[in-house]
Amino acid sequence: MSNQMTIYDISKKAGVSIATVSRVLNGSANVKPKTRKKVMDIIEQYGYKPNAFARGLGLNSMKTIGILCADASDLYLAKAIYYIEQNLRENGYNSVLCCTGYDTEGKKESLNLLLSQHVDAVVMIGSNFIMNNPEDNQYIRDAATSIPVMLLNADFDCSNVYCTLCDDYKATQDATEQMIKSGIKNILYLYNSNSYSGLKKLAGYQNALLTHDIPLKKELMQLFKGSHEDIDGVKNFVETLSKKGVKFDGIVTSDDFLAIGAMNFARTNHIKVPSELQVIGYNNSILSHCSEPELSSINNRLEDMCIQLVKTLIGTLTQNEMPQKTIFSGELVKRGSTNF
Repeated sequence: MSNQMTIYDISKKAGVSIATVSRVLNGSANVKPKTRKKVMDIIEQYGYKPNAFARGLGLNSMKTIGILCADASDLYLAKAIYYIEQNLRENGYNSVLCCTGYDTEGKKESLNLLLSQHVDAVVMIGSNFIMNNPEDNQYIRDAATSIPVMLLNADFDCSNVYCTLCDDYKATQDATEQMIKSGIKNILYLYNSNSYSGLKKLAGYQNALLTHDIPLKKELMQLFKGSHEDIDGVKNFVETLSKKGVKFDGIVTSDDFLAIGAMNFARTNHIKVPSELQVIGYNNSILSHCSEPELSSINNRLEDMCIQLVKTLIGTLTQNEMPQKTIFSGELVKRGSTNF
């Protein structure tokens, strides 16, 4: 039993908070004798031996943050991990990374693993951690009862959950409107996710069209279900749409890899960019320099968001009052794939 019991189990059995158990383990004087006895009785009964993580919990001496991301091969997520780890290190914190995959069970298991390691806080990178079904988000609420949870590019209203995000809706709306004002009406929207962020971008595109009295057409809103590495797949996807008779002279996308696939479609079919087809990406990643002409892309301020997230996290751990939501504005970086 001693190997399996955790500080969380002791807090449940003793009916006290994790922080109280931690104070007892660290010999803090700030515990009532009666409470101390209750905790010590449980510890003795189960032969619990506190490890270094448990001893460090009350004093934050482990200085370790858990990071969850669905897929570290994704350019956006990989860059976010880099910025967050770098900023944590500068603030004297180590990090433990778990790549969860996209299914709900994988996310829950990884979060529980980090909690068992007694990390000081958890950072969840990407809006895919927030499910459309509210019940599926209970695992985040449960974690937030014991440690701060930081969300990057997701919005979730819950005590002890802190959100840092880009206004994807407005950024996509503004970029689409700029394309419309340049005289383009048939705009294909390519997206690759129904996540919180993915749906916000789609809504931004839709609102831009409606604002300019352009009817929404189902065939011009296309979800690409392939991998973020399958740029050839995107090219073929756009080619299939074109062969089916879908007419477009502009393409707005939710991710740079989709835009690069669209640019490859144009090159293969001798369609001139930007005079015959204009293309806009999202994330302003290194991919935006990997086409001819270079890709116009929405800069979602990823580095600024990561710096702010860590600042909020450190503030929270040092008992400062921090904002529960920080929203950044994205902006279109114009390059050769647009002519406005």
